Amino acid sequence: MITPRFYCTQTLESVAVSVYCPSVRASDVEINIDETLLTVHINPYFLRINFPHPVLEDDQSSATYDPSSGYLTVTLTKETKGQEFPDLDLLAKLLAPRHVEVPKQPTIEVIESETSPQSELEELVDLTSAISLEQRDILQAAENDWQFPQTVAESPLQLSTKRYYGFLDMYTGYFTHVAHTENDVNELGSEAESCLPEERRAKRLQHEEMKWDEEHYMADYVDDEYIQELIAWEDRELAHAECIFTESENMTMLNLPRKEYLPTTSQQRALYLTLLTLLFAYAYDRRTTQHDPTPESAWTICSLVPAFSALDPPRYIASESVPLSISTSGFTDDDLASALMPSYRRSLAFPLYRSFAMADACRNDVAAILAKGKRMVTRYILEMKHILDHHEVYYVYSKIWVDDFLVWIQASASDEIMLDIAEQLKALTITKTMIGWNIEKLEAATLLDTSDSDNESSE
Repeated sequence: MITPRFYCTQTLESVAVSVYCPSVRASDVEINIDETLLTVHINPYFLRINFPHPVLEDDQSSATYDPSSGYLTVTLTKETKGQEFPDLDLLAKLLAPRHVEVPKQPTIEVIESETSPQSELEELVDLTSAISLEQRDILQAAENDWQFPQTVAESPLQLSTKRYYGFLDMYTGYFTHVAHTENDVNELGSEAESCLPEERRAKRLQHEEMKWDEEHYMADYVDDEYIQELIAWEDRELAHAECIFTESENMTMLNLPRKEYLPTTSQQRALYLTLLTLLFAYAYDRRTTQHDPTPESAWTICSLVPAFSALDPPRYIASESVPLSISTSGFTDDDLASALMPSYRRSLAFPLYRSFAMADACRNDVAAILAKGKRMVTRYILEMKHILDHHEVYYVYSKIWVDDFLVWIQASASDEIMLDIAEQLKALTITKTMIGWNIEKLEAATLLDTSDSDNESSE
């Protein structure tokens, strides 16, 4: 079935869905309403929308088809008149599966139980009748007090050779034939499918050290006239007060996967931190190309995102330090700095323009994007997806990261949390000492050499 193009509008009393389904017979349309769920079926199109609040089909509801435009307009009455339906422009959120709450079974604590020896024996017979042969051996060993040797496992037992990566570690097998595919950003090589998370991180750090070039950095530090122009460039998109999605953006969102994510608190925190690295990479490319992507843009973005190049997203926070729930104060400055540190390092080691001031400008860009809320974040990630999807190799990172991020941002991300992170990023200080490459000493030595050269030339 084909998911048609559609858009939603609302008044105080109703919500209208306009569905583009040209060259169909209006008499064949099937419309069903179930509280917040609307389904429209008219062969070969099928649309299922989950509204944020319930709607009704009553005398004020209607469905009209305009053959000249090809649009079917379904108008439904709001169950609560005057209630605002938020995020009707976030199509991926409307298309996401309806979340079903699973009722929890009550927990019963037995304080005391009086049973006869006979009933205990009968209960034991019932229990042992269904146990396996191995369990019987264990019971027999316990009865005879056999002393089996016991050792403490040094690491969790790995029952599968598969390694998972990508959004919420949902993917595997995408790099099985990487040895036969040219991928300049893959830092794991043929071991991409076999590396454990700690091995990925070690390889990433090793690669960053190898790519770090003191002379390149010093040259850009001395001759930074063009870099200063890039830093001074103003992103006009962020100056707009409102983000209205284009027809092309809506079509891209319609083609996103229909998934519901149930991340744990720790995973949800990691998603916000990984989002920072994606926005940083795109902000760098957007600033250095002045929003005119080049054939190198896909390589630049992927090289700056550790989750792409080394399948190593930010997970630098000990689990015991994770709060029970995410709130607007759920992230510390250390959390944000540790997430962005690899982005800073990679911006100084990989792309053409290597400047600490440029990295700071990109951090401020990320803060400005987040301050605009998830609509602006969605637009920037959509633009990143467009760049990656048009590359013959790097499109794979859209499949395992970007597509799911776009769905999660629209359906689950919090504007409040994003705004709080934005405020923290504006005030965040990442020092050159934190990078670990003696940048301050290099800059001082470079300035000294430049001063000596100027004095010699004047003499």
